[in-house]
Amino acid sequence: MIEFMTLSGFLGAGKTTTLVEVARRLRTNGERVAVITNDQGSDLVDTRLARSASSEAGEVTGGCFCCRFDDLLDVARELIDNHRVETLLAEAVGSCADLQATVLRPLRRYYGDTFTAGSLMTVVDPERLAALRETAAHNGDADLSYLFGKQLEEADVIALNKIDLLDPDTIRDTLDDLHVRYPAATVVGYSARSGRGLDQLMNAWLGEPPAPRNVEIDYNRYARAEAALAWLNQTLVVRADEGLDGDLWARTLLEHLSRTALRMGWTVGHAKVSLHAPGVLTRLSLTRAGGAPVADGPAPGPLPEAEARINARVACKPGELDEAVDAAVREATEAAAAQVERRAGERAFQPAYPLPVHRLAAPDPSAPSCGCGGDC
Repeated sequence: MIEFMTLSGFLGAGKTTTLVEVARRLRTNGERVAVITNDQGSDLVDTRLARSASSEAGEVTGGCFCCRFDDLLDVARELIDNHRVETLLAEAVGSCADLQATVLRPLRRYYGDTFTAGSLMTVVDPERLAALRETAAHNGDADLSYLFGKQLEEADVIALNKIDLLDPDTIRDTLDDLHVRYPAATVVGYSARSGRGLDQLMNAWLGEPPAPRNVEIDYNRYARAEAALAWLNQTLVVRADEGLDGDLWARTLLEHLSRTALRMGWTVGHAKVSLHAPGVLTRLSLTRAGGAPVADGPAPGPLPEAEARINARVACKPGELDEAVDAAVREATEAAAAQVERRAGERAFQPAYPLPVHRLAAPDPSAPSCGCGGDC
């Protein structure tokens, strides 16, 4: 049986960093592990990051796991066949919810002879949690806050990431608040970057899942929340005659986008830039308007050229995001004395209405059991 572990959480929470670190630790313990990333578009920064840590990585693009369920199965089977994996770690796109009903229960009911679907873990960024709660307090109809709340409500494990950035009192108060609001979930604090609390997180996530429960979700609000974000994925080739300062180029791009979002009043779901050259992979991220980009590792030295991937999810119109990213690329290219060639990527878009392939309710605990032990 293949362990199928699913991870969700809003954009910018640190899901991919968590996924890669958990996979690394499992491999160190001798387990054969593969990861699956997911996005509404293609040309994913996250997949490149996952593959830099291990070749055992696949991706489901063009929609969330629930709407691309058959693609998810195909990718899972390919990883199993090619790499003989024992455990799959699947990261759902950050705007996805209702995964218990549309992914985990269908796996248990229809594919229980192949997969053991484990607990659903939702990763939380404390800064994003506070911001979305403030939005909900002032605007109870805020659709993004509604979507984020549903991700937490359906979680078996709530993983509060980035505790290395918080003081002890804030950590305690935030964990206590999550315990009170979501009593059905196991709540864990950790830092994917420093490793603090990761053993506790893995014990909670990889343990036996709790009894299934239903979470009501309004698909019209869910769809509006997804459509509130413009999505853009682009791949560029960046080169400079005197050697490319990739960190300067990527940092300037994200700083420009951050200033634009702040000036326009846009919420930044997540913006990421990765630079790839032989033997080099670096990634910078932006998670809020007006914020500073954060690098995953040390800046690379001068490069003759690099392939750059830009992933941006911003609460604005698609045409506005196109213009903002184009302007940011121009400023970055001028700052780095570089030249840019666009290789791939579509213009910005809004996700379509979510139409899951399956949607199954939790079994009625008062009904007679068939003895299968699954969600049937």
